[in-house]
Amino acid sequence: MIVVALYALVFFTGDGKPTPKLGIDLQGGTRVTLTARTPDGGQPSRDQLNQARQIIETRVNGIGVGGTNVVLDGSNVVITVPGEQGDEAKNLGRTAKLGFRQVITSVPNAPAAPQQGQPGAPGKPGSSTAPSSSPAKPGGGGAAGAPAQQPPGSTPSAPPSSSAAGTGGPTPVEQARKLRQNPDLTSTDQAKAQAAQQAALSALVCAPNEPDPLEGNDLPNQPLVACGDKDATKYVLGPEFLPGTEISDANSGYDQTKGQWMVDLNFKAGGSKTWGDFTSANVGKQAAFVLDTDVVSAPTIQGAILGGQTQITGQFNQSDAKNLADILKYGSLPLSFDSSDATTVSATLGLASLQAGLIAGAIGLFVVFVYCLFYYRLLGILTILSLGMAGLLVYATLVLLGRWIGYTLDLAGVAGLIIAIGITADSFVIYFERLKDEIREGRTFRSAVPRGWTRARRTILASDAVSFLAAAILYLIAVGDVQGFAFTLGMSTVLDLVVVYLVTHPLVALVSTSKSPFLSNPRHLGLGSVQRLSAQRKATRRPAGRTNPKEA
Repeated sequence: MIVVALYALVFFTGDGKPTPKLGIDLQGGTRVTLTARTPDGGQPSRDQLNQARQIIETRVNGIGVGGTNVVLDGSNVVITVPGEQGDEAKNLGRTAKLGFRQVITSVPNAPAAPQQGQPGAPGKPGSSTAPSSSPAKPGGGGAAGAPAQQPPGSTPSAPPSSSAAGTGGPTPVEQARKLRQNPDLTSTDQAKAQAAQQAALSALVCAPNEPDPLEGNDLPNQPLVACGDKDATKYVLGPEFLPGTEISDANSGYDQTKGQWMVDLNFKAGGSKTWGDFTSANVGKQAAFVLDTDVVSAPTIQGAILGGQTQITGQFNQSDAKNLADILKYGSLPLSFDSSDATTVSATLGLASLQAGLIAGAIGLFVVFVYCLFYYRLLGILTILSLGMAGLLVYATLVLLGRWIGYTLDLAGVAGLIIAIGITADSFVIYFERLKDEIREGRTFRSAVPRGWTRARRTILASDAVSFLAAAILYLIAVGDVQGFAFTLGMSTVLDLVVVYLVTHPLVALVSTSKSPFLSNPRHLGLGSVQRLSAQRKATRRPAGRTNPKEA
């Protein structure tokens, strides 16, 4: 019944592919290298790199990308992903620095110099105006992305005083901050504010697939000029009034009423109060959700939003919404990373190793079968049936774990499965040898089975407990491929108990109670020599001429 239930799940749930997920060493995959950068262009500290690696690993676990390795290589973080999940690996390196800012003004992203609105009033970008939202569901804006950014002086419209510094001058981050985070952007002097906004908006070029020097390096206590990637709008934003660290949870979903994907946010207690106070005091104005200096959404506030819940909506597809929710949920990185092209990793060597491992496993099984048939005969056939059942359980479990928790089978895991063959066969040997001990003491096969099982199961439990404990400790203290070995070894040990208790012992008990002359013949069970030895011992212990058992 267990096997039927497992294989019903294998064939009738999920994607319908009845095969386990394979690791990068067996099916190939993608390797992405993320290069860390700091605002001053210096070398990032080891603590920052380790923190970034841990956050990326947490994001990996959150999105269910199984079999992924995240390692440090100098100032690079190298992510290796099995299969065709390279795009997801690239998203794992996003800084994910989220902040909430008030929109001061906004203009269309047009080649000509934009006309400025009045500072302090909600921006109205004409045909690109951000859509309004209900109090509980602010919407509008564009999908998260990495907007293009050119340092001041890289465009003809930049003022001469903002020209790029020569060697030894300001870094690109410092240049961008000087113009795009100029405190005069929100000055009470309207002339000064308009001049600062004109300079920043003119120098800002919004184009896809270009690095932004301010990504992850913007100052939260200063205003910001940023791009709305998908809605072709440039924004002048006030200082950050609510940091993304006040988010307690984030989940993606589909809004049936609006027909669009969105991200639900839950704030912590302090963030909930700040968000409620801001929305209450700024009804009719726009609030921008800024992710890595990109305006993800800029809804118009139509009422106070209390209770600590809100939504980010925009031109998301399902993948965009899920990636954004996972990145926000698991925290921002302490460093910014330059995107890197994904490199395809071949599985040729891994497939050859897998073939060699399968051949080794088949030879091992064959030797175990021959030994069992030669030494235990009919009981050996029961052993083969039990091993076959164990194989079915292991295979179905691997398929389902791959679907449910993203587990991937690699070469180390295959090695663990091969070793588990010996552990499973060892349980059968313990049971059968205990039966022989009972028969040597003079019992029949039928009476030896229940007594032998009672004594054997304690030994089997102790043996499997030691194996499982070793696998569990190895899994906890190891990393990478060794964890895969420990996982399959521990899983197979647990399934060994299931097979021994629910398959092997019931089959042996069924044979012991059979009235068939063939099945009840000790010679056919590999117990003939043991039974003869037991009879000889009885004969030698009984003195000649005495028939009283008490006298004997």
